[in-house]
Amino acid sequence: MNAISAREFNRDVSAAKRAALEGPLVITDRGNPAFVLISIAEYRKMCGASSGQALLDRLSMDDDFDFEPEPVRGFARAAQF
Repeated sequence: MNAISAREFNRDVSAAKRAALEGPLVITDRGNPAFVLISIAEYRKMCGASSGQALLDRLSMDDDFDFEPEPVRGFARAAQF
């Protein structure tokens, strides 16, 4: 896994993007790993989503269900003028 300092990253973002195409790029801050830059393809692989539609598929519900909320009582009162 490649690594660069935050200072190097700020100086040459293009080089960091090229390095991230080869694999995850660790960005260090004062010598400690702070961030990881990856390509969008790698990110999608990790998330299991190849498109926005996949996210919608995961959020959708399989079946309809009956839902009848009970009326709220006791909160409404006449306005006082």
